[in-house]
Amino acid sequence: MSGVNEIRSTFLDYFARNGHEVVASSPLVPRNDPTLMFTNAGMVQFKNVFTGVERRPYDRAATAQKCVRAGGKHNDLDNVGYTARHHTFFEMLGNFSFGDYFKDRAIELAWNLITKEFGLPKDKLLVTVYADDEEAAGLWRRIAGFPDERIIRIGTSDNFWQMGDTGPCGPCSEIFIDQGPALQGGPPGSPDEDGDRFLEFWNLVFMQFEQVEPGKRIPLPRPSIDTGMGLERIAAILQGVHSNYDTDLFRALIDAVAHQIGRGPDEGTRASYRVIADHLRASAFLVADGVLPSNEGRGYVLRRIMRRAMRHAQLLGSREPLMWRLVPALTREMGQAYPELMRAEPLIVETLRLEETRFRRTLERGLAILEDETRGLGPGQSLSGETAFTLYDTYGFPLDLTQDALKARGIGVDTEGFKAAMERQREKARAAWAGSGEAATDAVWFSLRERVGATEFLGYDTESAEGVVTALLKDGREVEALSAGETGLVVVNQTPFYGQSGGQVGDTGQIRAAGLLVQVADTERKLGDVFVHHAAVEEGTLRVGAAVELHVDSRRRSAIRGHHSATHLLHEALRRVLGDHVAQKGSLVEAERLRFDFSHPKPMTEAEIREVEDIANRLVLQNEPVVTRLMAVDEAVASGARALFGEKYGDEVRVVSMGTDREAGGRSFSVELCGGTHVGRTGDIGLIAIVSEGAVAAGVRRIEALTGEAARRHLAGESRTLREIAGLLKVPVAEAPERLAALVEERRRLEREAAELRRKLAMGGGGGGSADEIREVSGVRYLAKVLRDVPAKDLRPLVDEAKKRVGSGVVAFVAVDKDERASIIVGVTQDQVANRNAVDLVRAGAAALGGKGGGGRPDMAQAGGPDGAQAEAALKAVEAALAAA
Repeated sequence: MSGVNEIRSTFLDYFARNGHEVVASSPLVPRNDPTLMFTNAGMVQFKNVFTGVERRPYDRAATAQKCVRAGGKHNDLDNVGYTARHHTFFEMLGNFSFGDYFKDRAIELAWNLITKEFGLPKDKLLVTVYADDEEAAGLWRRIAGFPDERIIRIGTSDNFWQMGDTGPCGPCSEIFIDQGPALQGGPPGSPDEDGDRFLEFWNLVFMQFEQVEPGKRIPLPRPSIDTGMGLERIAAILQGVHSNYDTDLFRALIDAVAHQIGRGPDEGTRASYRVIADHLRASAFLVADGVLPSNEGRGYVLRRIMRRAMRHAQLLGSREPLMWRLVPALTREMGQAYPELMRAEPLIVETLRLEETRFRRTLERGLAILEDETRGLGPGQSLSGETAFTLYDTYGFPLDLTQDALKARGIGVDTEGFKAAMERQREKARAAWAGSGEAATDAVWFSLRERVGATEFLGYDTESAEGVVTALLKDGREVEALSAGETGLVVVNQTPFYGQSGGQVGDTGQIRAAGLLVQVADTERKLGDVFVHHAAVEEGTLRVGAAVELHVDSRRRSAIRGHHSATHLLHEALRRVLGDHVAQKGSLVEAERLRFDFSHPKPMTEAEIREVEDIANRLVLQNEPVVTRLMAVDEAVASGARALFGEKYGDEVRVVSMGTDREAGGRSFSVELCGGTHVGRTGDIGLIAIVSEGAVAAGVRRIEALTGEAARRHLAGESRTLREIAGLLKVPVAEAPERLAALVEERRRLEREAAELRRKLAMGGGGGGSADEIREVSGVRYLAKVLRDVPAKDLRPLVDEAKKRVGSGVVAFVAVDKDERASIIVGVTQDQVANRNAVDLVRAGAAALGGKGGGGRPDMAQAGGPDGAQAEAALKAVEAALAAA
């Protein structure tokens, strides 16, 4: 038992048998400690458990924790590759007790593991304890049988652990192994303790006090245990090697590098192989945990790690990008223990390939310019800061790379001049912003962005995290605090909240801390990467510099993710059904629905809508992973990825792929550039239901759709309605459409018959001397009638019929409805139009009805009025107007 994977599983299995919950490694980006750049120890994910803020369903745990030390306080980057045990990425094995067992059980468990399970020779082991910790010393004597000379008392902070200036703390006990006199060095506490002979591999922390203030400690009510053993170190010990880089895992990675280079390491190149192997692990795991290369924060540290490895690949003579070709070897070695590596492999490969391709171009161009600019400089001289800044600003050549390239020649860089040039560039940018036409209140964001930096978005893989408040704004101005009852804008250093962009709405949720509750009503972005939370303080006071917990409304985010992913499937389905001319013209992705605008010259048929819906839902049912990759924007578009309307893209883009097109050789069904949040698998969408289709503008159509629970409720409601209709029709649901169509046709037939009867009744004639019969007015034949219950739409055909009966003359009808509103119509036969105008006549009648105006043609005009009781008077008014004509 000596392989790294076997050692890891043996450790976890041992503690599982001894009542510990095996807890998966937390991400490398801490979710519960915004002061840390990366997770750097096994206890980070349990910090709130140790402090009592959080409760877990277990009181014993064991982990194999991913860790990175490459930035901030813990930065081992420059030593990696040149020592036996420095790494940027490493694994920390640990067991934890949260108020359960304490020193005696912790020491017993450790001793049995290393001597019985791992089989380390007892006579080669020794320990350190804190100078005042007689209890631990006594336990080592009793449990391990150590004599006093193998229990070394250390009175420094090396053997006393503290979380911070205040908080839990306690003494430590470190376990060492004597690797033999062939190696230099003395035991811990001796003058030559820094040698390699005595190697510390496990630290047991006895957390028994709380530091309440400097100089004052009180006992913890529930003392706890926190241990950490470097997997790489114990593997080297068990495999009988004196360098972590000689263990089986690193040998496999170095062999993969050698295979790609075409030769193995020698004395002069060994460090380069080690750097590449180590940095490959750090780069891959950081990308898998959501960090992407950038010029800010964690992304910048990742870029430095990647580019350091890539520089060493070039030194080894690699002519093509190398790092991405090594990912399968890493996945083979570590993918079983860390499945996130396999899930993110496409993203890792694309990110490494893109970064190295660009870096090589940057390196070649920058080194050429640097050579020209420094041709006349000698050792002890410096490159001007202005030139260094031009290399950085124009050619993307970082300052540290310039310094590194010149170091071998003894040439320095004027860093003060570099800073001055940087500030001049910022002043120009500020001036450009002030004249850009943006609202005056937005100007505050530019200076704020310079001061506090970009917000790191953690929301691709988490919905809760901790952050530090970097700025608060109220009424467009920065403030130091927001109190209960106040609203304002909150900026933090990192957030899981998505800021509105690309059609996807911003997240809502809560910001919390002890005694603090803040409701977040919306999240937006300023300047592209400053995430602004629209907040209302309900309890407590929110202050700049406060550490807070940020919790996205999980249910709402889930619904938004489903709707956003559905837009991608619908976009491609529309193209398949309607044609390649379909392009997105706008979108809105909310929790309640999605709206998608697209180019198309005519309405969709019901059959087309049904086919689009069917195609999209077939992809949902495939339930395949949604794959995200990082690519250069021009390369992504050239490969067929579709750009989404309204989205602004930088040089690097996220490319989201969904589903498998089984009719096209298994390639991805949908591939789009998108920075939004999406479901993990297409099946998480649940269901897609298109609820409407209509016009937005000339050549632009809009569909609205629902997914998941919203779609289920909509379809369930429609199903209930259909059952109710079938019940009213007294037929099975399947026969309801046919039966309803028959009823509609029957109603139309009856309406036609009723209209015909009304026409016949209206034209049936009246008695002599009545106002209803044809008579002459000033030598013109005139037919006038008051009609009841005749719809206004039936008046025109009645007038046409009456004009035939009159032959030559004028016809006037007034129709009165049940609400005593009246419609009046006047028709003039063609031979009378020259002398009699229907518009003039109808206006006279409308006035009698209380109406105004009237319109139409000289041979036919219509008007209305509210007073149907004056119907006869209206006809008399027409007659009077006719007589006066």
